Amino acid sequence: MRLYIDSANLTQIERINEYYPISGVTTNPSILVKEKKHYTQSLQEIRKIIGEEKELFIQVIADSASEIVEEAEYFQELIPGKNIIKIPVTQEGIKAIKQLTSKNIPTLATTIYTPFQALIAANAGAKYVAPYVNRIDDLSGDGIRVVSDIIHLFTIHKISTEVLAASFKNVNQVYQACLSGAHSVTVAPEIIEKLIAFPATQRDVKVFQSQWNEAYGNEIGKEW
Repeated sequence: MRLYIDSANLTQIERINEYYPISGVTTNPSILVKEKKHYTQSLQEIRKIIGEEKELFIQVIADSASEIVEEAEYFQELIPGKNIIKIPVTQEGIKAIKQLTSKNIPTLATTIYTPFQALIAANAGAKYVAPYVNRIDDLSGDGIRVVSDIIHLFTIHKISTEVLAASFKNVNQVYQACLSGAHSVTVAPEIIEKLIAFPATQRDVKVFQSQWNEAYGNEIGKEW
């Protein structure tokens, strides 16, 4: 299971990338707009932080397939490194995924709400599909079930496309997505930091330190 940062905030990305085993960063138009700077500047600065070997996901905003392909090629030229182009699963989006696949430009099919959307996108050549777990739940659906069903379909039909589960509001949703077989998850920085947070861990560390200091002081590696 791979972990991605779902953010365009440079301070958060730098911190999470330093401390956690991150495979890359996912962005979308809403996330980029929040940073109140030109999107190309944000993307270039993110790339500097994570390096060229980690994946950076960039979403197109064009509607027609021809414009989506043009936009994807623009980003590939502008931003160095391993870029994945995020494309919504509209009819034009599926057409663009097919065209970009023929050009060896990797894509992620986004705004996935149903297993069939994921299956069509995968057959079109998408490298990743991104089911929206919490947004599905908000529509009275079952986001984790959708993730599980997509995994099941891909397994039955021997499809190599990977599921990158997205849209989480808490740690339990991330946990359940991983249990369901998601190949990777993209998570907001504040939730990533909660993945290892547990009060008993900090309590135990303090007890260990206290007992050690009482017996040996705070020096390690010297003769007593």
